[in-house]
Amino acid sequence: KWIEIFRNMERISRFNIGARIDALFLEILELIRKAIYTPINKKIIILETISDKIDSLRFFFQLLWEVRLIANKQYITIGADIENIGKIIGGWKKGLISKTSALRAEERKQ
Repeated sequence: KWIEIFRNMERISRFNIGARIDALFLEILELIRKAIYTPINKKIIILETISDKIDSLRFFFQLLWEVRLIANKQYITIGADIENIGKIIGGWKKGLISKTSALRAEERKQ
């Protein structure tokens, strides 16, 4: 979806805000890959970074919409997708926090 929007943006916008959004998508993908293979205690920190990047992505898409560089339908569609990614990352982080809390409680008992 993003690629179609990116290709149809006017040149100036494509190489400014479009390039920034493109970079954010790639950074998020890279961080997700990194989080998959990282130990649990460091994984939570990476997931927080991913959440920050997703917030930035939301901001830039809202900016695109406000200056009318994307249509309402595109904004709604991509906004929903970004929201779902945020929920997945948030759920992953929440699960890890509860898992590490349980492990710590078990270690204290021993």
